[in-house]
Amino acid sequence: MEIRRDPVSQSWVVSGQRERTEDVDQPCPFDPGVIEQAPSILTWPPEGTWQVRVIPHPNPLYRVENDPARVAEGIYDKMGPLGAHELVVETRHHDKRLSQLSDDEIDRVLWVWGSRIADLKKDARFKYVSVFKNQGGAAGEEWTHAHSEVTATIFVPRRIKYELSSAHEWYKDRERCVFCDIVRQEEKQGKRIIDVQGDYYALCPYASRVPFEIWVMHRRHNHLFEQARPGSNRRQLAALLGRVLRRLEKIAPEYHLVVHTAPNTRNKKGELAGYWKTLADDYHWHIEIMPIVEKRSKSYSIKEIYFNAILPEQAAEQLRAIDLTP
Repeated sequence: MEIRRDPVSQSWVVSGQRERTEDVDQPCPFDPGVIEQAPSILTWPPEGTWQVRVIPHPNPLYRVENDPARVAEGIYDKMGPLGAHELVVETRHHDKRLSQLSDDEIDRVLWVWGSRIADLKKDARFKYVSVFKNQGGAAGEEWTHAHSEVTATIFVPRRIKYELSSAHEWYKDRERCVFCDIVRQEEKQGKRIIDVQGDYYALCPYASRVPFEIWVMHRRHNHLFEQARPGSNRRQLAALLGRVLRRLEKIAPEYHLVVHTAPNTRNKKGELAGYWKTLADDYHWHIEIMPIVEKRSKSYSIKEIYFNAILPEQAAEQLRAIDLTP
């Protein structure tokens, strides 16, 4: 496998074939009694019966021991798949989804996400650490047992670079965080807010790319998901995320979830060589959830131009109206 760079869009593409990971004829590799055979990166709680377990991906996109081997092929750039690829098994129970866990159990998953981001950022080779969850076959889910993934890469994903650049420009012009401005305006208008728990908000963004797109944000400014602000109550985030996913699954049980946090500032090379000093002030962590509602979306006919048949105000209203009573 190798990573190739598009010189026009600046996107990095992992190229090469991966083997199918799940074998329906074999026991689930994440079930108790089986997963213990895999090397453990982190187990939580560390003593007694575990709930969350982090293991290396059995067929990773990136490997820590790889050499970046950056080479030019004419005008093109490519490199080896150096990085890290881990699996976060979110529960011992094979038939439980993340949305079905208790608030405390979801809080443990969030803590593990943050812990792995912080730990991988200690490696200065890695420019960005992503946490993402694909639920459902249409989302590219590799195993049906509830899990999420963590990847560390020696490049910053294009979507994050766009966000960083826009946030920097907004702060330069206004000396305010664009994400904080979004939360304040949505809080004032209320029509795109889905749910609130303490200082955490779930909303359908103003220019939602797909029907029922959801952002989960903290009202108080913080650029690092992995480092909670003093006084923050992450259990409130866990409670909100659980309710949001239960609402969403009534409409779209398959989705992509991605944690957006600041890049690794230990790495000052390449695309981060001129890194701005206002990162802690202009960027703001958030969680983006992209449900899969339409089997065939016009969004993919012209990349970066999206078609959404449902106004976010209507989507938020429908999501608010969903009865969560068991």
